[in-house]
Amino acid sequence: MGAAPLKVAVIGGGWSGLAAAVELAHAGVSVTVFEAAPNLGGRARGFSRNGLQLDNGQHILLGAYRQTLQLLRKVGVDEHRVLQRLPLRLETPGHLLLSTPRLPAPLHLAAGLLRAAGLSWAERWAALRFVIGLRKAGFRAPRPQTSVADLLASQPERLVKLLWEPLCLAALNTPIGTASAQVFLNVLHNSFGRARADSDLLLPRVDLSSLFPLAAADDIRARGGEVRIAATVSTIVANHSKVEVDGEPFSHVICAVSPHNLPRLLASLPEMTPLLDQVARLDYQPIATVYLQYPQQVALPFPMLGMTGGFGQWVFDRGELCKQAGLLAVVISAEGPHLQLPQEALADAVHAELQTLLGPLSPPEWHQVIIEKRATFACVADMQRPNHITPHPRILIAGDYTTGDYPATLEGAVRSGVQCATLLISQADS
Repeated sequence: MGAAPLKVAVIGGGWSGLAAAVELAHAGVSVTVFEAAPNLGGRARGFSRNGLQLDNGQHILLGAYRQTLQLLRKVGVDEHRVLQRLPLRLETPGHLLLSTPRLPAPLHLAAGLLRAAGLSWAERWAALRFVIGLRKAGFRAPRPQTSVADLLASQPERLVKLLWEPLCLAALNTPIGTASAQVFLNVLHNSFGRARADSDLLLPRVDLSSLFPLAAADDIRARGGEVRIAATVSTIVANHSKVEVDGEPFSHVICAVSPHNLPRLLASLPEMTPLLDQVARLDYQPIATVYLQYPQQVALPFPMLGMTGGFGQWVFDRGELCKQAGLLAVVISAEGPHLQLPQEALADAVHAELQTLLGPLSPPEWHQVIIEKRATFACVADMQRPNHITPHPRILIAGDYTTGDYPATLEGAVRSGVQCATLLISQADS
């Protein structure tokens, strides 16, 4: 590296790229963010529809998302203004109600399981024994190849359907038959094995762009960095002393784009072939979000409810969360038969499911179906995720798909971006 100061290009203005850029800017590093889209946030961003700010996918955070919360504070975002923090409550009306009391972890989870409404005593004890067994095993899967379905083989089928499978789909966005047991256990450990507040639900009160990306961009600019939107990068040319991004020189580049976009940026560099071969082996899973606008008086009894027996898995009350009265957002994680339906038919099916859940509803005034076909990487058992460090010493990669303990979540993306920035800063200091 020599004594030359760092001048870093971050390609990609999603949560991972912005996390890296914020860390670099706070360390006094010259940083420029290139985002091809007209707005920031990547696969977790806001957009406008009928005068409302919606999201391209309904996300939640957990109290365990410590690096994300730290980053929000770093860019001046008030958690209490943008997030509604609630003790863990998983409710599927007519089937399950699990809520945790304000006890130290993991007693709060044990108490919640033992008094869970809708479960038989046999199912409650099975869940409790399962969690105790996980703690004794240090939240380690028996083998790297163990799937979540393998892990849950001894659990009652109804308990799996109502509790463990919805949690797995929400966290890993991968069907339990192929999902990594170890990554699922990492999430359970971080959420339930440390502090009680780690299992809190943090539900956004604002659109996802306003939650972090816009504040991050303002913070980067205030510290002398640049954030360029609608700025598609065409070429990267690298040698031992510098990297050129469309002819502009930088000391280093962090590629924080979706993995399927990496070949467009790096295929001209022969040393990147092994990395690109590894990335090409990744599979992906979709997430569908169905927005339905009902009359203003339509509301849920709790801001987030579980759904079962149909396509919908979770429904969110945007009126309670974002003051968008009567607007419900239904999330469908991972692959499934819903993807074969036209959007109009899917919206009709979800409307029917909501009537089963809530009682008679008038037809929605409008609907919006958003399907992110490559919303996340498929978090399968024993997968090998790419390292942040690439074969070229001046190019790093960031994203929720890179090496780490977390699945493709906002926290996973933030952790990856922060790690890339930390690696560059530590190299500069050495």
